[in-house]
Amino acid sequence: MEALLYLMAGIFLPLFPLSMGFNLLLGHCRQVVLRAALLLLWPQLGLLLVSSLNTPPPGWLVPLALITAGLYALRALVLRDVGQWIGFLATSAWALLWVSLQGDTPITTLQLYALGFSAPLVLLALLGRGLERRFGAAYTGLYGGLAQSTPRLAGILVFVVLAIIATPLFPTFFIMLATLVEAVPSMPAIGFGVAGVWLLWSWAGARLLQGLIAGPAAEPWPEDLSHAATRSYALALLLLLAAGVYGIGGLS
Repeated sequence: MEALLYLMAGIFLPLFPLSMGFNLLLGHCRQVVLRAALLLLWPQLGLLLVSSLNTPPPGWLVPLALITAGLYALRALVLRDVGQWIGFLATSAWALLWVSLQGDTPITTLQLYALGFSAPLVLLALLGRGLERRFGAAYTGLYGGLAQSTPRLAGILVFVVLAIIATPLFPTFFIMLATLVEAVPSMPAIGFGVAGVWLLWSWAGARLLQGLIAGPAAEPWPEDLSHAATRSYALALLLLLAAGVYGIGGLS
């Protein structure tokens, strides 16, 4: 029975091939509010399932989780659809929660980790909806030069992607550090794997930004983010930084 529940948890804390379910569902969510809710709630459901069990996860789940995280991080390198990129980075990040589950990290802390992974992805989903409204689609390489045509949108986009790929001092940075600290003493090979996944995230983020920010701007220039929207996104990013430094950073 517990093995079955762990398999069910592998749907919400993605383990390949069960991870395909989340990405199919996210791909069919066209409403940005539903996409945001899915990104926030999906891993929390998995953690609730795990917290109801009395035994630690089987040891074989951690290598499978690392393979899942690496596979989706690697596939994100070649994606052009921003929506799919969000789903693959979410899958990769949430799979790494199994590493901390194998240790002594409290479930409440893991819930904060999941929220820390999800929050910047929600911001990118909102920005992706804005790209769809301006250009008809959110694809890298389809248009470029956002740094020139929409500097406020481009600036916010850069910082949101930096938050996703675990750049200091965002919450994801401290989560990844805590995951490495958890893994290296008892599972050094897993620790090296986590570091490799982190490197792939950075590479995928750089490629995503290159396909949107760099190059000549499309004509005619689209409408930039309003000043009010820019302030709202900037406030959200400042809150993430504060959460990283004073909240999750302290827990790590």
